[in-house]
Amino acid sequence: MKLYRCAAGALLATLAAGCALQPVYQRPAAPVSASFPAGEAYKPPSGGAGGTTLPAADIGWRNFLPDPRLQRLVELALQNNRDLRVAVLNVEKVQAQYRIQRAALFPQVNVGVADASGKGTSGNASSSGNSSVNHNYSADLSASWEIDFFGRLRSLSDAAIEQYLASAHARQAAEILLVSQVADQYLTTLAYDEELAVTQKTLETAQASYKIVKLQFDTGTASELDLRLSQTTVEQALANHAAQLRLRAQAGNALVLLVGQPLPQDLPPAVRLGAQPILADIPAGLPSDLLARRPDILQAEAMLRSENADIGAARAAFFPRITLTGTLGTASSTLSGLFAAGSSAWSFVPSLIAPIFNAGANQANLDIAKVQKDIGVAQYEKAIQTAFREVSDGLAARGTYDDQLAALQRYTDAQQRRLELANMLYTNGIDSYLNVLTAQTDLYNAQIALVSARLNRLTSLVDLYRALGGGWIEHTGDPSRPADTAGSSAQSSARQGLQKAQPGMQRMDTGAISQAG
Repeated sequence: MKLYRCAAGALLATLAAGCALQPVYQRPAAPVSASFPAGEAYKPPSGGAGGTTLPAADIGWRNFLPDPRLQRLVELALQNNRDLRVAVLNVEKVQAQYRIQRAALFPQVNVGVADASGKGTSGNASSSGNSSVNHNYSADLSASWEIDFFGRLRSLSDAAIEQYLASAHARQAAEILLVSQVADQYLTTLAYDEELAVTQKTLETAQASYKIVKLQFDTGTASELDLRLSQTTVEQALANHAAQLRLRAQAGNALVLLVGQPLPQDLPPAVRLGAQPILADIPAGLPSDLLARRPDILQAEAMLRSENADIGAARAAFFPRITLTGTLGTASSTLSGLFAAGSSAWSFVPSLIAPIFNAGANQANLDIAKVQKDIGVAQYEKAIQTAFREVSDGLAARGTYDDQLAALQRYTDAQQRRLELANMLYTNGIDSYLNVLTAQTDLYNAQIALVSARLNRLTSLVDLYRALGGGWIEHTGDPSRPADTAGSSAQSSARQGLQKAQPGMQRMDTGAISQAG
């Protein structure tokens, strides 16, 4: 008999723990090569602001972006950017949704306030011919609990926590992206400033040349063709100046939108584009590192785990649902006797609901859950492939831009010398003004191309830093923050994380939250 009781107790404990109907989660294999591409385009950088052996995720954005003005802009953006604020609030919303789902695992207890009801009959309707009124008073405490034998509620809770993790990683990705967007837009404004300076200098030179040619035309020593060629240079420079002025203003407006407020007047002075001390040589590591570093990949995997848990919930729908409902209180026909001795009342009602026929709805829900998981696998694999491509593109850019810039600098110097020689030949009457105009136009285009290449090199370094998972910590050496918490620069938008709201939850090594129990 004792052995029988032990076996029965073990069986009851097993049933109370619930049956595992979820498929065992297995991370899909990464659909990319085991290493990043190699070749002439991917050689290490030959210059820049130095290198490091630390992975990008361990390099603080202040260390990667040493420009004081840029640092201040990033700090303001982390405090005020509205997209980031929405991402933080989305984490809070999904956190609350998880708490709602988790609450279904526990008994629901309600208290009923004393209730008085009356039921009367008239004298004609009563057999005794007298009118009567019956009263019933009650006060009770009721509790109901769905026993999760087949893990339906547990699966739904698991799906909810994975959705929370996905939202936390989405918030992390939003912050990393914001850091890179502010840096890219700031560098773009510097590039437009330099282009405006080149255009302004070209315009001043063209206007001075036009005055000389106009004087020569007026004195009969220059043809009208030379005059009109000189005039076209001036007008083209004026048109370029107006276009670049517009683009510079629009770039400033875009920067203000990212920062989330008007730019302060006391910002540190800007560092010119060619002297930006952005950290150039960051080790790329292996593609497998991206699985633990890239928040968008972690987000996709969390959603895949959630969809895996949904399959367990859909499978559990084929099995009975058992609910226990009980009440404990007092009842009396008189209000004065409601709490008197002998007025206690109780009830216990177990119920079992088993699906018999629902026209295939349960099977359809299971099919949807399985298809949704297949979609999640494809989305997870696409996130890995996208990350691999972004890092590979960044490495190719880093390996080639130094050579391109060196060649463009030599090309610009040669065009400068060509213009000087063409001016000398024209002044001495040996060559036509057309060669001067052509040389001046080619020099201008070379200078603009040089500025554009400098901008593209710097933005590619910023984008590579983001693609490798950099931008989450503020200073190198800082501990990695959990994905569901805001940084020191965004405290005004942050709230308490799920760890505070649910003390039973534990955090994962990656900084997110794992399941309790």
